[in-house]
Amino acid sequence: MSASIHLAGPEDEDRVLSLVAAFHAEQGFPLDPDQRRAAIHPLLSGSPYGSVYLIGPQRAPIGYVAVTFTWSLEYGGLDAALDEVYLRPGVRGRGIASEVLSAICKRLFEAGVQLIDLEVDRDNAAARRLYERMGFEPRESYLIMHRTV
Repeated sequence: MSASIHLAGPEDEDRVLSLVAAFHAEQGFPLDPDQRRAAIHPLLSGSPYGSVYLIGPQRAPIGYVAVTFTWSLEYGGLDAALDEVYLRPGVRGRGIASEVLSAICKRLFEAGVQLIDLEVDRDNAAARRLYERMGFEPRESYLIMHRTV
């Protein structure tokens, strides 16, 4: 199956918000709609901190990838994180995610990104298999730690 991707802009906000809300509900993420909108808006408005790619037809997307950027001294430059990767449940298992991840990674590396990170739930075996097939490896000696404000 062929899945097109396109960079989402301000005109895509409602479509992106709908997909993000579906993903957050599936994962049990607690953001309320106003927080979600505030987090997404800059990524659709040209923020240097990241971007959102929609998957599938522009008017009726089937998923999205949210990419954010940081700087890594260890890896010598720009670092991207696939912050969220989501496909509607009805289209999973068709090879779309592999195709999309391959295209996104290629674009990021061509743009000068040195490293691409992502987080995956340890219990999500299907996602882990997908990411491992795409060349992502766990950093077993590292523990990601968080502090919220």
